This record gives sequence, C-alpha cells and structure tokens, in this order.
Amino acid sequence: MIVIAGAMVASLTLPASAATPSVTLPATAPVAVAVAVAPPAAAQAPLVPRTFGNIGFTGVVKPKPVVVPVVVQPAAVAVSRSMTRAPITSTQSAPAPSTGGVLGIAASLAGIYYVYGGDTPAGFDCSGFTQYVFAKLGINLPRTAQDQQQAVTAVSNPQPGDLVFFGVPAYHVGIYAGNGMMWDSPHSGAAVALRAVWSSSPTYGRP
Repeated sequence: MIVIAGAMVASLTLPASAATPSVTLPATAPVAVAVAVAPPAAAQAPLVPRTFGNIGFTGVVKPKPVVVPVVVQPAAVAVSRSMTRAPITSTQSAPAPSTGGVLGIAASLAGIYYVYGGDTPAGFDCSGFTQYVFAKLGINLPRTAQDQQQAVTAVSNPQPGDLVFFGVPAYHVGIYAGNGMMWDSPHSGAAVALRAVWSSSPTYGRP
C-alpha cells in the first residue's frame, strides 16, 4: 500500500492467465490537516543578575542648612541734643522747691520760736509768719489770720504755697506744703516747722 498525498491507491496484481482487470480509484482532494505549531517564544528582555547595581554604600541624611540672620545697621542720623535727653519717668522725684519760692522761704525760717504778736525772725505768731513769708515775694497780706482769710481767694483743690486756715473766722493759719503737710508757727513753746494739717475741716485760700 502506498500513501500518496493523503490518498490511498490500491494496485492488485493478478496472475497472468487471468484476465487483468484494472481498478482505478478516483483521486480524492487533498485533506488539509491542522497541525498545532507552537508559536515562537515572545521576545523577552534578558534578566539582569541580582548583583547588578549593588555598589555597597550606606546613605547619610544631609543636614539642613543653618540660616544665619543678617543684621543691617541703620545709617547714622545726626540728632539735636534735645532728642537725646532722657525721658522723665514717674520714678524720678520732683525737683525741690526754689529757695526763692514760698516753701523755700518758709523752710529757711524753721526753728524760730513762737512769739505772740511777732512778725520778724526774732519770733513769729501764726499770721506774722505767713505775712513775713509772702512779703518776701512782694505779696502784702493783712496782719491777722481772720483778715488774711477774708483777703484771699478760697480754693477747694489746694496747691503747695496756698494758705491753710483753721476755723471760720480763722483763728490759725499756715502755709500748705502738699501731701497733707504745712509750715506754721503754732503756739508758745513751739518753733516754725513742717507739720501735718491736723484739722479735719480746714479751708484754703490763694493770695
């Protein structure tokens, strides 16, 4: 048996004496046989060895840069002396009274003893003392405490240098020094000095 192109052709051989029949098989069309062919392997990148890229170092964190502030000095400016004066603060004490002021004159007479009717540094009574002090400033006051009370302008908010009166009509007078204090010549046996305003209801007047 011979296989040709997917068709089978049979040939029978008979003896010579016999009639030689001839059998012809019709040729068949070729049969397409599907053959599974493995596709070519897809293109694949070559594998990189594990050791590729291993350069063996240890990373170090880079520190942040330090920012140094730059101080720009202002340009020098010429100033007057009045701009460089130290400011006055509440911790500074008030200046002392001028020796030519009312309180300065009154303080200069401290220690002179009371003399009834006296109006000189040889001895003062209360109104003789106040009259003498203000006369040094060119201010003429009457002689008695009652008359001085009538001659001045009454004030409710006294300032140092005002007159302070006791009683209405006044029987005593002194010179107000501020902070509840006064200069006066009070009575026999006492001298001119700085004392507290001892009355609870004094009146004040400004020459």
